[in-house]
Amino acid sequence: MANDSYKLREIMKALIERTILVVVVLLVALPVMAQGAPPATPIDGGLSLLLAAGGVYGIKKIRDSL
Repeated sequence: MANDSYKLREIMKALIERTILVVVVLLVALPVMAQGAPPATPIDGGLSLLLAAGGVYGIKKIRDSL
């Protein structure tokens, strides 16, 4: 009977140690992962002008080939 109590005590000790380890790892990892979203890149300006110029150039090439 004393042997069973010793095994149970060892199992509980291991469970508590692992639980503490998991909690510490999570508390350390949360600030690292909470860096925020990257800033959004606006599509206005130069990119929209390039798209419009490409569309106009494509339409001109289609009309010239007809």
